[in-house]
Amino acid sequence: MNNMLALSRKANESIIIGNDIEVTILEVKGEQVKIGIKAPKSIPVYREEVYQQIKESNKEAASDAVTANLKNLFK
Repeated sequence: MNNMLALSRKANESIIIGNDIEVTILEVKGEQVKIGIKAPKSIPVYREEVYQQIKESNKEAASDAVTANLKNLFK
């Protein structure tokens, strides 16, 4: 697993990732932080739980495709 860099930021402060991704703290309310992300359209940005669902769906689809191919192979 990669190392994590922990940074402190206040509202309206940003961090830059690489040359073209900017993460800005928009608002802090209690324990909730609202962030804005500017990234090229070619770079997908997902909430972590959505990304995990996509990965699981892709894994299931790949498994189904392998199963279907094996069934067709042994007909």
